[in-house]
Amino acid sequence: MYILRLIAYVFVIIGALNWGLVGFLGLDLVALIFGDMTLMSRIVYDIVGISAIVYLLLSYKDLGERY
Repeated sequence: MYILRLIAYVFVIIGALNWGLVGFLGLDLVALIFGDMTLMSRIVYDIVGISAIVYLLLSYKDLGERY
């Protein structure tokens, strides 16, 4: 579970940094690297979204085990 959590955490951070760049600078780094809504950029967006869900569920599970 530790490896899954670590991978999810890394992708959540990547997504958060990308959204920060979009908000502050109007720069979508994923689109800049892979193209605007190409297959590869959509895969990256999907992985970031799935990672957020996985990280949330794993964090919720750990919270329930503590109390």
